Amino acid sequence: MGRALGAIIWIIALASVLLFVSGHWWFPPAITEHGPLVDRQFMITIIVVGIAFTAAQIGLGWMVFKYRETGNAERALYTHGNNRLEMIWTVVTAVIFIGLAIMGQRVWASLHLNAAPAGSFKVSVVAQQFAWTFHYAGTDNAFGRTDPSLINDDDQNFVGLDRTDPNSKDDVQIATLIVPVGRPVELLLRSKDVTHNIWVPQLRFKQDLVPGLTIPVHFTVVQSGKYELACAELCGMNHYKMKSYMLALPDNEFRELVAMPQDQFQAKKEELLNKYQLPQY
Repeated sequence: MGRALGAIIWIIALASVLLFVSGHWWFPPAITEHGPLVDRQFMITIIVVGIAFTAAQIGLGWMVFKYRETGNAERALYTHGNNRLEMIWTVVTAVIFIGLAIMGQRVWASLHLNAAPAGSFKVSVVAQQFAWTFHYAGTDNAFGRTDPSLINDDDQNFVGLDRTDPNSKDDVQIATLIVPVGRPVELLLRSKDVTHNIWVPQLRFKQDLVPGLTIPVHFTVVQSGKYELACAELCGMNHYKMKSYMLALPDNEFRELVAMPQDQFQAKKEELLNKYQLPQY
């Protein structure tokens, strides 16, 4: 039985390695400037962890194979171990994993600890059970005043926009995230009820939306298209329905769209959603 179990451990380890090497179960292509850096860091991490995993499974399989039950009753020996070896593998493990963590923080910090570049296109994102609302400033590039007491879902005022504020006259509230290609985008993330999480896999970006906080994040998309957007934080019974789309538009289409009033904006948005198809992998 020990031989068979050892062989099974080796086969499972080999199959796991081949699964990753084959590339069939992998990320969709990245569409942001920071995406390749995230993918590179992930690849370094998976290689290091993969080597450690493979070595551990080979060793486990060998020990099971070598010290299998043979029918000869032999009393096990107790050992206190080797302090020098334990210190060495503890220090080596710590250096490797702390080093990986520090390398990964460089990409994370560039997105979360630095302000968005000047001239970024701003979108206010409001999440609620179980829908997204994306608030655009309009042609004046100034958001209208918002007040939680003015929120009225029946009147489609999902963000509490003060319609008496002159800056609100050209503001747009829709359920689709629309961003320009090649220009930095800053999202101002808020939640009306519970914690949500905005996720577009191709962005290589996820961020919680926490009630009571406005969380700024930024990125630059480099490829146009239509992409699925979802909530990645369990937020209630209909969490699975909290879906939308992100449209990344080239400069000419984007400028034409954001210059439109809300009714025309909505119609043009639907036209663009039909024009662009979800990527097939």
